[in-house]
Amino acid sequence: MEHIAWMAWTVPTAIFFCLLGGTLATMTWLALRYPEAERVGVLRIPTTRGDRLFISLIAAAVIHLLWIAFAGTNPIATLPIGEGVEVSSLWIATVISLVSAVVIFRNV
Repeated sequence: MEHIAWMAWTVPTAIFFCLLGGTLATMTWLALRYPEAERVGVLRIPTTRGDRLFISLIAAAVIHLLWIAFAGTNPIATLPIGEGVEVSSLWIATVISLVSAVVIFRNV
């Protein structure tokens, strides 16, 4: 495990990579089960599910970076678990990112 000690493997990091892997596995399963058909949306270019996923991931990264730049990562609540678990305001950016992903998948 020393070869990956350079990265801060925290619970949120592990959750992120597990969800990313699950998303890629789901997209692969969907591509095999329901073959992709290109679709023209508001961008006026043909896009596939993979294209829309890529656009969604880039949008999520931009939303989170802008959120950190302008709103910060201050805690917005404390959960009554143990000595108290602080909930970061980044969860609001995450919800915004998920909503934007739904809009992208439906309209792009």
